[in-house]
Parts: sequence; structure tokens; C-alpha cells
Amino acid sequence: MHSDQQRPVLGVISCNRDVEGQAAQAVMTRYLVSALTYADAAGLLVPAMPALMHAKEVATRLDGLLLTGTPSNLDPKRYGELVDDAPGPFDPDRDEMTARLIDAMLEAGKPVFGICRGFQELNVAFGGTLRRDMAEHPELIPHHAPSDASFNQYFEHIHPVKLVEGGVLHKAYQRDELDIVSVHYQGVDKLGAGLNVEAVAPDGVVEAISTHVNGAPVLAVQWHPEWKAHENPQSQVFFQLLGRALRGDKLSA
Repeated sequence: MHSDQQRPVLGVISCNRDVEGQAAQAVMTRYLVSALTYADAAGLLVPAMPALMHAKEVATRLDGLLLTGTPSNLDPKRYGELVDDAPGPFDPDRDEMTARLIDAMLEAGKPVFGICRGFQELNVAFGGTLRRDMAEHPELIPHHAPSDASFNQYFEHIHPVKLVEGGVLHKAYQRDELDIVSVHYQGVDKLGAGLNVEAVAPDGVVEAISTHVNGAPVLAVQWHPEWKAHENPQSQVFFQLLGRALRGDKLSA
């Protein structure tokens, strides 16, 4: 149990989801359990409702922000590709709220962490683009289990990543490779300006990024450290880094 001493407050972005036919703001509990446990923080859910609230109203009340994974994909128009055949589903209000939150948090010098979609959102926020051809590209390793696999099989899909020497993750893990849970059809195409590559897959795909803005650390991974983090000490390290950042650690490499 945590003590009554006030802990840092982590904002967690919500998604627009359909729950039994009704619109809902939702966050999968596994992200909250992993983040709040291993970052040792309190949490607040941030609605993806940009028409009803402004990111700056929220940023002043948070010590940091976590952008979670989710089934929806970023609208390609967000990174300048005017195509009509991009695979959905989409969540335009999350796209808008997250973009504004990233700006507001970094302007305030507060840390932003990302997982999966959150990693992609951060790359786009820094001017990067995404590729949407990773499902069955012949030159890439599989980054997602077969589409007809079960949900649990999706999260049993594991491949290694190489940690970039001298990076934040390399320093934290004190090792050169990790085995990670990979569940993504899209990924980095052009890397955002000013972002450092923290990890790469065997096929060269960027799997983790970092930077600092106004002294605030930004760290994001394409994989899923929240999945069964209680069974995986390596996954816990990501959230421990988040906890350090929430308490003012710059996480310099």
C-alpha cells in the first residue's frame, strides 16, 4: 500500500470507445495498473474531448502524461498524407487532444511518455511520419501476430530489439538487447525532428525514441511494457523511469 504522502499525478489519455452501444471515454486497466504501480504515482484520466476542454487547462494540474496504446490509428492527414484508403479505426478527437496535450506539457517542461499509439503520436508531433505497410511487408520481420490470432496470442508475439548504446534505455537496462511484446501494424517512417533513436528491431525499424524539451524528458516505446508487467521485471523498468521523470529526474543518457 502507498502512504498518505502526496505522490506525483500522472495524466493518462483516454480514448473514444463504444461500450454496449454508448459512447465512452476509456483506458484499458492494464496501462493504469502498470503505470501507477511501478511509477508509484496517482493517476487522472484525461478525456479525449477537445471541443469541451483545452489541454492547457489540464497540463498545469499534471506532473506528467502517458499516451497509451489503443486499437485506433492516427489519421494520416495528421502527418501530411492525404489518402483515403488508410486502415482504421480512427479516433480524431484523441488525435487532436493528444497533439494539444503534448504541446502543452512540453511547453510547461513536464515529461511525456508513450506506448504503441502514443509512440506514434509523439513521432508525428515532432514532424515525423508513419508507415502503414508493416503487417506483411516482405522485407520486415513480423511486428504483429497473424490477424486471425486470438487477443492473447497477439500479446504473445515477441521479438528482440537492440538498445542504442548511450541511450536512456541502454543506461537504465545495462544491456544491449530486450525481448519485447510487439503488437503493431504501423510504425515510424520518417523520424521526427530532434528525436533520438533508443532501440531498433532486427529489420531496422525504430522501436523507441527519446528527447528533452524545456528540460522535460520524452520517452516512448513501440512495444507493450504494460502487458503482464507484474511478471516481467524488464517491463517494470520503463514505468520506474516514468516515476523518476514525474519526480523531476531529467533521465539524461
